[in-house]
Amino acid sequence: MTLLVALDLIGTFVFAISGATAGVARRLDLFGILVLSFVAANFGGITRDLLIGAVPPGAIRDWRYLAVSVLAGVITFYRYSDVVRLRSPVLMFDAAGLALFAVAGAQKALAFGLNPVMAALLGMLTGIGGGMMRDILLAEIPTVLRADLYAVAALAGAAVVVIGGLLHISPAATTIAGALLCFGLRVMAMKRGWRLPVARSTVQRGAQDDAAEAKNSGGP
Repeated sequence: MTLLVALDLIGTFVFAISGATAGVARRLDLFGILVLSFVAANFGGITRDLLIGAVPPGAIRDWRYLAVSVLAGVITFYRYSDVVRLRSPVLMFDAAGLALFAVAGAQKALAFGLNPVMAALLGMLTGIGGGMMRDILLAEIPTVLRADLYAVAALAGAAVVVIGGLLHISPAATTIAGALLCFGLRVMAMKRGWRLPVARSTVQRGAQDDAAEAKNSGGP
């Protein structure tokens, strides 16, 4: 449980920074930024805890989650220029937070006796839930639905934890392995542009066909 709490708090701080950064970019006031930092950092964990019956959720029961989220929000509000200059490190921290939340979520789901498939899915939800709610509050399509290997990386990391549990491997070892896999997939996806296939809509196909026809006919 100490390992789970440590992973949760570290991931909370990282995701709170991502939420606060999005709030500053959309010119929200201090209160709005703090709300976004808390939501981005804790919504996934709160949803997981409600689904598995761990009530009240840890993010509400333990004052440290609120304190860490507010601290990250205040730091981002007053030092936004410094955070922006650290864009690449922030993306790395976001990948690390995703990995930590995914494996911690899967471990907690297993500890509450969920079956392996649901535990892996809840691990993924823990990692992506806060970012999804952050984007919804900002009236944007959630990043997880259009970014390169975000949810898939979280699911892969959570799956390692679940498989390790089935094989009775040390939880610490499977947690580290799952986090490294998730982090590695996310970083490689960002660097190499890996992403899942995107369906071509009728409008896109029509525009591409018209462009090809114009090119073949010598048109503009």
